[in-house]
Amino acid sequence: MKLLLDATLCQGYGLCREPAPELIDLDDFGYAQLIETSVPPGGEDAAVAAVAACPNSALRPVK
Repeated sequence: MKLLLDATLCQGYGLCREPAPELIDLDDFGYAQLIETSVPPGGEDAAVAAVAACPNSALRPVK
């Protein structure tokens, strides 16, 4: 599984980072940045939770 981030949709809420801090970081302004696009084994649940937490649908999973 991979994560894709559409930075044009990110509004800087930072809610996606809480469930997946090993995959997502926030820049100085609070906007999401992917640390890793490939989700490591066992990290799928965190990635799915991060996608669900984004109120603007800026994140999406890709298999």
